[in-house]
Amino acid sequence: MDRFVPGTSPLQILAATTPGVSFGSDDPFGLDGVANTLYLRGFTQSQIGATLDGIPLGDQGFMQYNGLDINEAVIQDNISSIGVSQGAGAVDVPSAQNLGGAIRYFTADPTDRTGGNLSQTFGSNTTVRTMGSVDSGVLNATGTKFRASFARTDDNKWKGYGDQLEYQANFKLVQPIQDRGTISAIFNWSEFDQYNYMNYSLNMLKKFGATGSDFLTPNYAEAYEAALGNYSSSIAALGNATDESNATQYDGAQIQRNYLSAITSQLRLAPNLEENTVLYAHLSSGDYEATPTFPSPTGAPFSQLDSHQGIRRIGFTQSFRYTIARNHIDTGVWYENNSYWFPAELYSQPALGQGRPRNALGPFVDPYATWFSDSFNTNTFQFHLQDTYDILPHLQISAGFRSLIATTHGGAVYNNQSLTGQAELPRGALTAASAFLPHVALDYHFRDHHEFYIDIAENMRAYTYNPFLMSDGAWSVENQSEFQSVKTKIRPERTWTYLGGYRYNSTLISAQADAYHVDYYNRLENITTGTPTNPINSFVNTGKETITGVDAAVTLRPVRGLEFFNSMSFAKEQYGGGVDYEGKYYDLKGKNQVGYPTWMYKTSLSYAYRRARVSFNATYTGSRPLSYMNDTHVSPYWLAGLSASYDFGSIGFMKNLGVSFNVYNLFNTTYVGGMGLFGYPISGDSPTLFIGAPRQFFGSVRASF
Repeated sequence: MDRFVPGTSPLQILAATTPGVSFGSDDPFGLDGVANTLYLRGFTQSQIGATLDGIPLGDQGFMQYNGLDINEAVIQDNISSIGVSQGAGAVDVPSAQNLGGAIRYFTADPTDRTGGNLSQTFGSNTTVRTMGSVDSGVLNATGTKFRASFARTDDNKWKGYGDQLEYQANFKLVQPIQDRGTISAIFNWSEFDQYNYMNYSLNMLKKFGATGSDFLTPNYAEAYEAALGNYSSSIAALGNATDESNATQYDGAQIQRNYLSAITSQLRLAPNLEENTVLYAHLSSGDYEATPTFPSPTGAPFSQLDSHQGIRRIGFTQSFRYTIARNHIDTGVWYENNSYWFPAELYSQPALGQGRPRNALGPFVDPYATWFSDSFNTNTFQFHLQDTYDILPHLQISAGFRSLIATTHGGAVYNNQSLTGQAELPRGALTAASAFLPHVALDYHFRDHHEFYIDIAENMRAYTYNPFLMSDGAWSVENQSEFQSVKTKIRPERTWTYLGGYRYNSTLISAQADAYHVDYYNRLENITTGTPTNPINSFVNTGKETITGVDAAVTLRPVRGLEFFNSMSFAKEQYGGGVDYEGKYYDLKGKNQVGYPTWMYKTSLSYAYRRARVSFNATYTGSRPLSYMNDTHVSPYWLAGLSASYDFGSIGFMKNLGVSFNVYNLFNTTYVGGMGLFGYPISGDSPTLFIGAPRQFFGSVRASF
């Protein structure tokens, strides 16, 4: 992680260094939750499990309804390691989203010695990032110690108006319990205040280029006239109403505030018995702002919309690991209750020349109407049991299962019929349950340095419950009648994943290759038309999908200090059925999955000499289907980066004084980063793309004390 700009998203780092992982965004740090798009072997961030020090993080997509984005959950500098599940099993990971595997994040413990760290970064677009941490050192005879950290990141958008400002604070206290283990207390806070980048269509990218269009802020007069249907010649040249409406939005932004706390324990209860406990609570509130064309009482042709999202999660995990003879038995439970609410309120914008327009980041006071309000409550319970048996000293087999049930009640609690145009909005209950989701794995270390592994798992994903008119889930459809119809046609998504591979490690070379196949049942998709502020969503069961892929990676270390990494990934993801959409049947059989590339290639070259290091990395991302019918695609691209660093060692009271210089998007490639936030079209184009940042420069200085 030290080869990237301080504060870079761990998702971006993971994608640059791990075969089969794809990540795209619109900002160089990868912190913009609107645009961030992660795939792991074809599964999105909403379809894989995620934990932080054992705390369930839930769905990792934007505007999380039951979780917390890793970028908001912890300061990136405090992450000590990231683990990706070898296959899709991960029965011990507390997750209702896991279809294709899990990502586990771990934070560093406080050090035994009093001290701290400080880093400062400056860069393109007036980027300023400051991060500092203080370690208490051991405070008493029992070994109590803590670490407190704070980070502030502020960078202007690389196009358009506004900035993206992130505050984060972390606190971790560790209390050893003699020689039997530790109890830890964790409290993390964050606030992300971000002006958005405008979402593009392929047509907009062709007509405007990467930098030619963004939200119209601060040009209120142009946005005002456009809302009346009076378009400039450049907007009219787009040639279709969807793009014209999308390209003339006044602004868009979000504020996200998060509080995550936990008490964890890892204790040895007996010579052969260990326990692990996590008690956690998570509160989030958000303001998600847009400017739809609802006329204001002032006579202005549009309004300010703010959705005041709130989340309250409480839960626990409890697991035990018992070793007897050659058996390592692991069992445990997870329970969580999640309350989620989403009122959407409208605020007046002034008539032209009659006052100052409202700020996209608030304050949000005196709404003139509530558009709608949704509320949900979900109870989730999971049990797992797994035995790892040592057949031979170098041969292990694991067999186990998990049981999962998740029930969601909720939907609309208020409907302004004059604004929604619907007599009744979606409301009801859905349950996803499976008593037996098996996992079997074999791991064989034969001869020195060689490893062979097999992993087979069945998984099920609980239902998504995004609110009315959002881009995913049964409750996002237009009305109660359609919700009732959808309920009869959908089933929880399930997967069977088969993976086999080989790994070799030595001083000179590390190599890995694996092949996998996924049978994906009840593939649920949102098909979207219209604009992001006025979408028309259909939630459909596309039937079966199959995924077949290969990942391979080689790292060479021919001489001291030189490291050369290369990886290749191929995945064929094809739908096996079709859908009825707007009175027409679309045959999707043989069509590739939207949003994911068939080919990826990654390379990095790093050389360290004494206290200096220089690194180069590049990623090729192949063409990605935009429409379900595969008649539109996003172009392939190369994205490269360069870094150089020097460690001065200790100078005075400072230790490990170092400087670094980084270049993002070295060759200034124009490319589509994130995509799909607002769903995908059945055919043709859609404004659901986010353009990646151009070349950016960053310089950093760091020191310990």
